[in-house]
Amino acid sequence: MAGMFVSQRSLWAVETVSPAAEKIEPHPIQRKQRYKIAASDLMMLKRQKLGALPLAHELGMDGVEVDMGGLGDRPTFDNKLTDPAVRQQYLEKLAELDIEICSLAMTGFFSQSFPEREGFERTVQDCIDTLVQLKVKTAFLPLGIKGDLLKRPEQRPAVVARLKKLVPQAEKAGVVIGVETSLSAADEVKLFAEIGSPAIRSYFNFSNAIKNGRDICDELRTLGRELICQIHCTNEDGVWLQNDPKVNLPKVKRTLDDLDWSGWLVMERSRDANDPKNVKRNFGANTAYLKSIFQ
Repeated sequence: MAGMFVSQRSLWAVETVSPAAEKIEPHPIQRKQRYKIAASDLMMLKRQKLGALPLAHELGMDGVEVDMGGLGDRPTFDNKLTDPAVRQQYLEKLAELDIEICSLAMTGFFSQSFPEREGFERTVQDCIDTLVQLKVKTAFLPLGIKGDLLKRPEQRPAVVARLKKLVPQAEKAGVVIGVETSLSAADEVKLFAEIGSPAIRSYFNFSNAIKNGRDICDELRTLGRELICQIHCTNEDGVWLQNDPKVNLPKVKRTLDDLDWSGWLVMERSRDANDPKNVKRNFGANTAYLKSIFQ
């Protein structure tokens, strides 16, 4: 058992992916924060809208998680960022505001079956291509309702096989695909060890741990620094983070400090149930609280 642990740690300690060449100049990264704060443009009601960037800047965020667009019955995402003019608008606005795109989100898979959908390689490759064009490192891939490995454990072999197929694509592009599952951290460790590439890692979500009765900090420690690429740092809607007894952010920060982890904390929900569509009020309050703890 100890030998397995050492082998696994050595796997994640070595970065095997390398940056891909690209003509578009990257936007400047000027912030030196250990923990950076962002929000999903989808949850801010600005899916693939340029206005998400000035809104994030106004609310004090360091960046935005930009969605790839709807999926449905299309062969791939409804992605406006395939247009070079649209990408250039994003790059110029990012530079102007001194903020970043922390990740691209394939949320279309929430209602799809990742282990069963035909043409998944092309769909994910379109996201990878957009990552490279925007000089963004991380993609968010949720396995979704139909790929829930707790409720549908029989899908695990297909999930592993498909994620392994994505490894060469991700490694060639020099990007990381952050996968969100419903599994416990211990089971995720086994899943990612079986895939065997640091190009496929865990995109940890507070709400998954809470919904399944797991301690957030215990889960973070089990995953460890190398396996966690980014963190969705909110719970289900109901109350703001500062009022949520299920989320102890000071303890989370101590845990991440102990792990020597650094990276993006990305907000999705934790909106006031009595005022869920008030984007500025909800995301402003959560941003301010996160900054008070982490920055």
